[in-house]
Amino acid sequence: MDLSIVPVHTEEQLRDCFAVRIRVFVEEQGVSPEEEMDDYDASPSAAKHFLIMNGNEPAAAARWIMYDGKTAKLQRIAVMKPYRGYGLGRQIIQAMEEDIRTQDVPVIILDAQTQAEPFYEKLGYKTVSTEPFLDAGIWHVRMRKEL
Repeated sequence: MDLSIVPVHTEEQLRDCFAVRIRVFVEEQGVSPEEEMDDYDASPSAAKHFLIMNGNEPAAAARWIMYDGKTAKLQRIAVMKPYRGYGLGRQIIQAMEEDIRTQDVPVIILDAQTQAEPFYEKLGYKTVSTEPFLDAGIWHVRMRKEL
């Protein structure tokens, strides 16, 4: 594999992110396109989007936003099926964490699908919600990590 992690700066890169997310969230998991896409997808600068490319093929995508003045929120973390099991999820999260550190943001939160909770725990995230909750028809938990 010829993998590269790319901070998204162009419309073409953003479209590659959307291709990953549509395949994973809409086609595989049944999330409606209206729920999947939001104002943070309006442009490459509306959120901090990241992309992992395998040569010219998008393999994974994610984004982060400022949740409040001292907390960043990771969102829309998706890895294409052929690339699962190779550590791309961990790599894209670590790239976002490094970017967040450069902004002097001390805390990260995310809303993890409950089936992915053990994955995030291995990366140092702790579950902080008392009960799972539905988001786009999928059970999630809120998780937090201090940098």
